[in-house]
Amino acid sequence: MHLFALSETRALGERIAEAISASLSVVEEREFEDGEHKIRPLESVRGRDAYIVQSLDGGPQLTPNDKLVRLLFFASTLKENGARRITAVIPYLAYARKDRQTKPRDPVNTRYVAQLIEAAGVDAVVGFEMHNIVAFQNAFRTTTIHLNARAVFMERAIALAGADPVVVASPDPGGVKRAQLFREMLERRLGRPVGHAFLDKRRSAGKVSGDILAGEVRDAKVFVVDDLIATGGTLARAAARCREEGASAVYAFTAHGLFVGDAEKALRESKIEKFFITDSVPPHRLSGEILKTRVEVVSAAPLLAGAIRILHEGGSITALVGEED
Repeated sequence: MHLFALSETRALGERIAEAISASLSVVEEREFEDGEHKIRPLESVRGRDAYIVQSLDGGPQLTPNDKLVRLLFFASTLKENGARRITAVIPYLAYARKDRQTKPRDPVNTRYVAQLIEAAGVDAVVGFEMHNIVAFQNAFRTTTIHLNARAVFMERAIALAGADPVVVASPDPGGVKRAQLFREMLERRLGRPVGHAFLDKRRSAGKVSGDILAGEVRDAKVFVVDDLIATGGTLARAAARCREEGASAVYAFTAHGLFVGDAEKALRESKIEKFFITDSVPPHRLSGEILKTRVEVVSAAPLLAGAIRILHEGGSITALVGEED
């Protein structure tokens, strides 16, 4: 097996490699003055299984489009040089939020990205906490493996819960299923009931409205669960409503910390005690001070490494993500 990690995802790739007691395979990445680039493996891949770790977030140097092209070219290069099976491990999938037409003549970007990845010769795609699991699975015709973040966050949630009343909330109706599954796992681990709630949310032309909170949160610790933080406005709004209704404290559990726009200001001013994110996207847009005081990064590397090991050796992905106790 070869395990590769490209460009700005290399740090996460090294943590994944360490978790499976392996080393990253060596690649050459060259940038040319005109903006073009070249990536090639420096080890033979003929007849071998290859795993490519590449998050498609916008980083300090590379855009999501840059990273996508690098993934496509490198997968095609591995196929060209005889790799037996290629698996793309994508901790954060760009364009996953544009998975359907919401206005006339809208693009369906998730499907277009899937078509490009398939055309590059990728045999399987491992995704982590997708915005919409159904859309992810339906967009691809190759094998898809979806890993959720519940198992990554669960120990933190259990420690925070203690003996206090706990409610798991979704910040919008679209995330109710995600919050429900998080709550069910937390209930099993705590051995006692956990409440549930969700907030109304409507978005049109970039404007968000709706302030209805369904569920009882008074005197409870509320865990708001979502797939990502962009500007932080949705989570801040959810926390404010929970505190207005008597919640004793609010914590956020989100897999992907994008932190765009005025996200740092939103984090400073929100009613959320602490934000828990994973390292699927490095929080490079946040200052060191707020990372120390308001944000905790929980590594998804052990989960991703476990999936790679299971795919290579055989085993149960279901058990890995905690669906089976």
